[in-house]
Amino acid sequence: MTTVSRIPSIVSQDEIDLFHILGILWRRKVLIFSVALFTAALGGGYAFLVTPEYEVSTVLRPAALNDLDALNRSEIYSLPPGKALVRVGAALDSYDTRLNFFRSKPELIAAYSHEGQTPEQAFSNFNKALVLVQPNPKKADLLSAFIGLKMRYEEGLNGAAILNAFVSYTVDSERVQLAEDLKVIVNNRLDEVATKFDSAVKEYEAQKESKIARLMETDAIKRAELQDELKALRVQLKMHREARLIQLEEAISIARSLGLKKPATPSSMADEVAGANNIVRTEVNSQEVPLYFMGSDVLEAERNALRKRVSDDFTAPRIAQIRKELLMLGSNRKVEMLKARENEMVFLEGIDVLRAERTRLENIKTDMQQLRLVSIDQFAVPPSKPVSPHKLLIVVAALMVGLGLGAAIALMRGMFKRRLRQVRIVELQGLNKSGPVHS
Repeated sequence: MTTVSRIPSIVSQDEIDLFHILGILWRRKVLIFSVALFTAALGGGYAFLVTPEYEVSTVLRPAALNDLDALNRSEIYSLPPGKALVRVGAALDSYDTRLNFFRSKPELIAAYSHEGQTPEQAFSNFNKALVLVQPNPKKADLLSAFIGLKMRYEEGLNGAAILNAFVSYTVDSERVQLAEDLKVIVNNRLDEVATKFDSAVKEYEAQKESKIARLMETDAIKRAELQDELKALRVQLKMHREARLIQLEEAISIARSLGLKKPATPSSMADEVAGANNIVRTEVNSQEVPLYFMGSDVLEAERNALRKRVSDDFTAPRIAQIRKELLMLGSNRKVEMLKARENEMVFLEGIDVLRAERTRLENIKTDMQQLRLVSIDQFAVPPSKPVSPHKLLIVVAALMVGLGLGAAIALMRGMFKRRLRQVRIVELQGLNKSGPVHS
């Protein structure tokens, strides 16, 4: 009987066994801890050699209502506390404000300028170090309103002093800008008041000239009407005188033909005719006695007087009245008083309001140096420790990375040796199959 020696078949070990892995790690624990300690040492070296970074912050809140009351009561500029805080916050985040502050501090330029960098790049480093912090926009009440500003800086800088100086510089800049805005508004209002004042003066002068012109025109019209009336009356009186002369001529002719030299009546003439045996019958009614009964002597005397008359003005009382009115029109007292006014400002209507407004605007203080735009709730103070790097965290992280890296190396070595053993077993198994057979 022939017997064949057989080598037990090797069970495939390709499947990963957890206990086998743990065994590999345990057997190579020295390697793992060595790698971990090495990476921890590297991390510690980095943590202690890197330049520490510090962080400071400041918080601004709305100013009290009474701080801005004087400005708001001026009625030319409205700046509630909330808007003042937003304005200062916008200035803190403004590129120009930060750039102007950076340029005003040579020590900042030197601190943030690295080798080979331009001033613009240095400012970019400074600008990135400042971070504005804003509240939740859904909370708009003054109790929750604030503006925060954080600054990161390397060791060797006084970050708290720089941040406080920047906040103070920004607030002062806003005060200056506010003062300039207020001056412009006040000057514009004063110019507007001056324009209204000049318009009121010109309107008054125009009304005055118009009033004088109307008064003079009225007097001229009245004077012309009176002169026309006077001329018409004189013509009328002259015509009456000429008509009277004609009547007198006729009456004188009749009186002479009747032989009447002295005044007589119709009845007296009847008696004279009867005595001379001549009967004259006259019927007397309520009619006017003919003029020739005045007698030729009287009529001739009246005629001679009328012919010698130079003017008929005295015969009409209206002419004296017209002369009186013309004399009064020779000077208009209202016009004289209007022209003789020395202080015409007192006669301007509605100018008191403009004067009061001008006085109020001139008394508005545009110096904003004492104005409190915001309330600094928290000043920046030097920190007690840096925010970067976190040395313990870096060492722990490096240690964990080293443990992971060491475990990976240990597993790779274990898997490599395991594979190598499997290859040798396969080779031995092949050699045994090709060897002699025992019976």
